[in-house]
Amino acid sequence: MGNAEGEEPNVATAVTSTRSAPQSPVGAGGLAGRYATALYELAADRQQLDDVLSETDALARLIDESQELRFVLGDARLDIRDSRKAILAILTQQGFGQTVTSFVGVIADNRRLSRLREILAAFAAVAAARRGEMTAEVVSAEALTTAQRAQLQGKLAEAGYSRVNLQERVDPEILGGLVVRVGPRLFDSSLQSRLVRLHYAMKGAA
Repeated sequence: MGNAEGEEPNVATAVTSTRSAPQSPVGAGGLAGRYATALYELAADRQQLDDVLSETDALARLIDESQELRFVLGDARLDIRDSRKAILAILTQQGFGQTVTSFVGVIADNRRLSRLREILAAFAAVAAARRGEMTAEVVSAEALTTAQRAQLQGKLAEAGYSRVNLQERVDPEILGGLVVRVGPRLFDSSLQSRLVRLHYAMKGAA
């Protein structure tokens, strides 16, 4: 992004300037893609990409692992000021840097906290595309352990996806197993999917 000489890039300005920008790469379009692109360009301008990538990944895991945090982000009945105060207090307590903290503050001010996890996934997808990597969207009933993550990466490498950036999301409704999407390919081993197939098989045998 172009900035006047000596002018510090601003989070709110960065987000606003992308509202009419072309669609972001790797399917990270729409609102989430615009926020993600804004953060990527801001972090690049500030030469903080590595730190911001690490922090956004940590924040995504924090959201996936904390039911209480997901409640704060997603409950529309909460006053936006209370939600903003709560999430920023968590970021400060966890030692997140100014760029990520200010970015989340802008998301809160724009009443988009319910989309924060989606925006973080879009940011990782934008970053992966800029590095020439593929993105694998992984949905699990519970947050993956380090061992499970390593096993999944090994299986993807065996399937020919050696340079894959995992984008993880927790969805208790799948009950168990995994749903993995790499580009157009979908690998669904969720318990929910198996129960649905069993249901239709039993109907067909009736």
